[in-house]
Amino acid sequence: MLHPHPLAITLGDPAGIGPEIIAAAFRDAPDLTRGCFVVGDAGCLRRGAQAIAQGQLGLPVALIDSSREAAGVPPRCIPLLQAVPKQPLPPLGQVSAAAGRIAADCVTWAARAALRGEIAALVTAPLHKEALAAAGVKFPGHTELLQAEAAAFLGRPVSQVPVRMMLASDELRTVLVSIHMALRDAIDAVTTDSVLQTLRITHQALLPVLGRAPRIGVAGLNPHAGEGGLFGREELELIIPAVELARGEGLDVHGPFAPDTVFMRARASGSQPGEFDVVVAMYHDQGLIPVKYLGIDKGVNVTLGLPLVRTSPDHGTAFDIAGKGRADASSLIEAIRTARRMSGS
Repeated sequence: MLHPHPLAITLGDPAGIGPEIIAAAFRDAPDLTRGCFVVGDAGCLRRGAQAIAQGQLGLPVALIDSSREAAGVPPRCIPLLQAVPKQPLPPLGQVSAAAGRIAADCVTWAARAALRGEIAALVTAPLHKEALAAAGVKFPGHTELLQAEAAAFLGRPVSQVPVRMMLASDELRTVLVSIHMALRDAIDAVTTDSVLQTLRITHQALLPVLGRAPRIGVAGLNPHAGEGGLFGREELELIIPAVELARGEGLDVHGPFAPDTVFMRARASGSQPGEFDVVVAMYHDQGLIPVKYLGIDKGVNVTLGLPLVRTSPDHGTAFDIAGKGRADASSLIEAIRTARRMSGS
C-alpha cells in the first residue's frame, strides 16, 4: 500500500528508546510505514535498529535528501533524512546536551516542513525535558516548540495560536483545558474563556476526522460536578456558561457531568460506541488517567490547534531500557495510524 503523501517521524531523544521503536514500527507495520521517513541521525537510528535485531541483521537505513524520495525507498529499509550534523553517538540512558540538541533540531526541521506543506503530518518520538534544557532549548517540550514554530510561520504572537492536548485510543478520547502545571494553578486556569476555547478547538479538530460534529461531553471540576454548588461553584459560574456559549455556536456539547462517571459514558466498547466522541477534562490527570488505565500501549498524544497534524506515542524516553531491545512500539504505531487518519494520507 503506497501512501500519497510522506509522513515524517522525528528521532526523539537518541539516548532513549525513540530510535528502537521507530525501527520496530518499520519492521512490524511495513504497510503503515510505507512512504514514511525518519528525520534524524543515521548513526543513532542504526544503533536503534541493531538493538531490536537481537543479534540478527537489523533493518538497513537508506539516506534520502528530501521528503519526496521516501516513497522510492525499497521495502524493508528505513528512509532517513539526515537533519543534524554527523557527530559521536550520545551515550544511551543518560541526559546530555548533545542528545537534547539532536532531538530539538529534528522536531524543528519537521515542523517547518509540515508548515510548508511538504509533508502530510509529523509523528514525534519521545523527548527528554532535562536534555532539552541542557541543550539550551527554551521550550520544555514538543507542544511549546511546535506552537512557537506555527506562530512564527503564521506571523502571529504565540498567544494567538492556542493549542490543546488530546489523548486518544480506540476506546476513549480526552482533551485537556490545561496541561502541565501545578494542580492549584490548574484550578485557576478553569475559566469560561479557557473552557470555551477548548470546546472550539476540539470541535474544529474532530469535525474533519469524524465527518460530522463531534459529540463533546464536559467533565466538571469538582466532585459530582459541584452538586449544584454544594462542592464548589466553578461549574455554575464558569463551566456551564462556556457550554451554553458553545451550544449557541452550534457545537454538540453536553455537561458538565460528574468526573467519576463521564469517562465511562464516553467509552466505546467493542461495536458499541460511547455516548460522546470526546470528553473535555479540566486538568491533566483528570483526563489522562482514564485513557492510560485502558491501555497506555494504545494511547496517542495529539496536539490540537496547530495548522499541522502532530501525534506522538503516550510514553517517555525510558532511559532505563534504552538499547536493550525491549521497548514496545505499539503506541508509536498507533500514533502513525492516527496521523494518517487525521491528515488523510
